[in-house]
Amino acid sequence: MIGLLRALFGGGAPQITAAHPRDAAAIAALHAQSFHRGWSDEEVESLLVDGTVLAHSLRVGGTFAGFVMSRCAADEAEILSIAVSRRCRGRGLARQLLNLHLGRLAALGVKALFLEVDENNAPAIRLYRRAGFREVGKRANYYPQPDGRKAAALVLRREIA
Repeated sequence: MIGLLRALFGGGAPQITAAHPRDAAAIAALHAQSFHRGWSDEEVESLLVDGTVLAHSLRVGGTFAGFVMSRCAADEAEILSIAVSRRCRGRGLARQLLNLHLGRLAALGVKALFLEVDENNAPAIRLYRRAGFREVGKRANYYPQPDGRKAAALVLRREIA
């Protein structure tokens, strides 16, 4: 019975920590499940060892469940990717992950944060808008879609400090 309850409710409190190169395979696997073109283990590992990249991982009940990764340049940063596993979506975990990440970026002196999001990704757009991001541009025909067409990328920005 306890096993069933853990499976239904996530099996423990979420833990958000700094991501490490040992997380590369899990991040790459989740990225591939979440996006049309996934990153390889090697691409993720090279980002995780890059001194300009800040990354956090999410675990629920000790199991890897998400990540967020940004690249910093001077007093600006860009979210490269954020994802939460399907089994953990809809519980506000992406919001928790993003909020902690925003705080760490602010502590590093980042004043503005940018990102690009597929115009068709309604859950992500909702997350970003609730977190204070505003549209500042649009890249037409940017994201390849499963049907062969391309969707626009919305360019969003948020002031941090």
